Amino acid sequence: MISTLAGLAALTLAQGAPAANPETETSNPADVIEVTSVRLPAPASESAAAITLIGRAELDRAAFVVDALAAAPGVTINQTGAFGGVATVRIRGASGGQTLVLVDGVPVNDATSPGGAYNFASLDPDAVERIEILRGAQSVIWGSDAIGGVIAIQTRRAAPGAGFSGFAEAGSFDTVRAGAAFDASGEAGALRLGVSTFNTQGISKADERDGNTERDGYDALTLHASGTLALGGAGALDLAARQTRARTEFDGFGLPTGVIDSDDFDKTRDRSASVRWSNSFAGEALTAQALIGYSDIERDVFSAFPFSARGERSIARVDGAWTLEAGHRLAAGLDLERSQADGVSSRQEGVFVLGELRPADGIVLTGGVRRDESERYGGATTGRISASAQVTEMVRLRANAGTGFRAPSLFQTTFFCCGATAPNADLRAEESVGYDVGADVALAGGRVMVEATWFAQDITDLIDFSFAAGGYENIARADTYGAELAARAALSDRWSASASYAWLEAEDGAGNRLARLARHTADAALSYDADRWGASLSGRYNSEEFDANGTVPAWTRFDLNARYQLTSRLELYGRVENLLDRHYQQVFGYGTPGRSAWAGLRLSR
Repeated sequence: MISTLAGLAALTLAQGAPAANPETETSNPADVIEVTSVRLPAPASESAAAITLIGRAELDRAAFVVDALAAAPGVTINQTGAFGGVATVRIRGASGGQTLVLVDGVPVNDATSPGGAYNFASLDPDAVERIEILRGAQSVIWGSDAIGGVIAIQTRRAAPGAGFSGFAEAGSFDTVRAGAAFDASGEAGALRLGVSTFNTQGISKADERDGNTERDGYDALTLHASGTLALGGAGALDLAARQTRARTEFDGFGLPTGVIDSDDFDKTRDRSASVRWSNSFAGEALTAQALIGYSDIERDVFSAFPFSARGERSIARVDGAWTLEAGHRLAAGLDLERSQADGVSSRQEGVFVLGELRPADGIVLTGGVRRDESERYGGATTGRISASAQVTEMVRLRANAGTGFRAPSLFQTTFFCCGATAPNADLRAEESVGYDVGADVALAGGRVMVEATWFAQDITDLIDFSFAAGGYENIARADTYGAELAARAALSDRWSASASYAWLEAEDGAGNRLARLARHTADAALSYDADRWGASLSGRYNSEEFDANGTVPAWTRFDLNARYQLTSRLELYGRVENLLDRHYQQVFGYGTPGRSAWAGLRLSR
C-alpha cells in the first residue's frame, strides 16, 4: 500500500515554504505572519494550531536558544547545569524524544541517544532567524517524534544589499561571546556567511551548595551559511548549512544528590544541511517543493567510562499544494528517511494527504491522514482534524484532535543485556491521542491580545527499559492535560507587557506524577522601547518538581535587559540574569548561576 500511495504522492506537486519577511518578524501570533512548519502555510491568525513564534528580538536577548524557548507556554526545559549542560525541551509533558526538532526542515533529533531527544545546549541564537513552536501532536505532517509537538528552527538569511554585521560581549564567569557575518543579496540570489564563538569558565555543574567547587568550562564555535539562487521560470534554490563544535566539562555520578565534582568532559560536533527547490505554476495555484537534508551528531566522552558515538539522519522530501476555487486547498507529500547510529541503520517512508476547506468567511477546516512504514517496527497510521473560526471581529475559536506516534530508537531496537540473548524484536511505536480547544481574543482595538488553550493527551505503548526482559519493552503509559494562557498588551506607544502561564497535570499509568515536570509555570515581562534606547524586566516562576533523586523546590527568577543606540548601526546592550541572586535548581543536584551580568556591542546592517 505504501508504494502505491508513494507513487501518487510523487505525482503531486509540493507546497513551497518561503522564508519569512524579517521586517514582519514578531512573536505575536495575531500578526499576519505565515506559519510554514504546518506544511500547508497559512497566516498565524488563521491557523488552528497552538503556536508560539520567536523572532530576532527575543533571540538577541538570549545567550542560548534554550533561554528563548523557556518563556513559551507549555514548554519545559530540563538542563543538567548551566553553560553546555545537556538541555532537552519537552512540550505539554511529552518527553524530549517525543518532541521533533527541525533545522531548516531537517530533523536533528539525536539518533545515538536511547530516547532520541535533541540536545539544545550548544545551539547559538546568532545563527537563528526565527523559531516556530507547534504544541500538540503533529505526526500527520511530520511523522515520528512529534507526539508532543514540533520546534521548527529557521537559520538566518541575507538581508537586502551587502555588508557586515557582528557582536561582541563579555561578563560573569570569565565569559566572552562574539560573532560576525557577511551577507549580500540581489535579484539573482543571496548569500550569508556567519561565525560565532562562546567561551566561559562557567560554574560547577553539580550545585556548589552541595560542596562542589570545581568550575566546569564550556567552549563552542559555530559556522553557518545560507544562500538562495533564482532559477527564473525553473523556480528557486534555497541552501543552508551549520556546524557547531563544542567542548563541555561536566560532573559525574555521586551520592547523595546524584552528581558530584569530577574531571569529565566531552567533545561534540552537531551539524545539518539542506537544499530546497521550490516553484509555482498556473498562476501560483499549484506550488511545488523538493528538499534533501542531512544531519549528524558526533560525540566523544572522556570520563571514567569513555565512549564515542555518531548518529546521522538523511531525508528526501517532496510535497505540494493545489489551491482550488473559493480558496480551498489540497496538499500531499512523500518523506523518505534513513537513520544510522554506530553502524546500525533504519529506513522509514511516509506519505500524507491534507485538505483545507473554507466553507464561509473566517472559517477554516483542515483534515489529514498519514501512513508511515519502517523496516524495524512495522508501520503507523495517524490522522488529524482541526477547525478555526473567526466568530466575531475580536474572537477566534480553534480546536484540534489528532493522533501521534514515535518510532523506537535505534538504541532501543538493538540494546540487550542482563541474560537476554537478543534485543526485543516486537517493539511497537509509541502512540498518542490528543485534543485541544482554544480562543484568541483581541481587546482594546487589538492593543491587547489574549490566548487561552485547554489540552489533553494520552500516550500508550511507552517504551521503557526492563531488567526482567534484559532490554526495552512497551510497558508504560502517560496521561497529560492542562491549560495554557498568554497575553500581550501595548500599554502605550513605548510601553508593552506580556505574560504566560501553563498548568500541567502529567501522570504515568499508575497515577504517579511524571518526573521533572512542574505543575505550574509562568513568565511575565514589562518592556520600554524608545528611539534610542529600550529595556525590559522579565520574571519566571517554576513550581515544585519531583525528581528521581529528590524534590526540586519552587523558584522565581528575574532578568533585566537594556540597549542604547550609539549610532544608526552600533548598539550598546547588556543583561543581568537572576537579578535578585536567588538560589534555585532546574534539575535536582545541578547548579544554576547566581546574579550575573554581561555587556556588549552589536553592529547591524
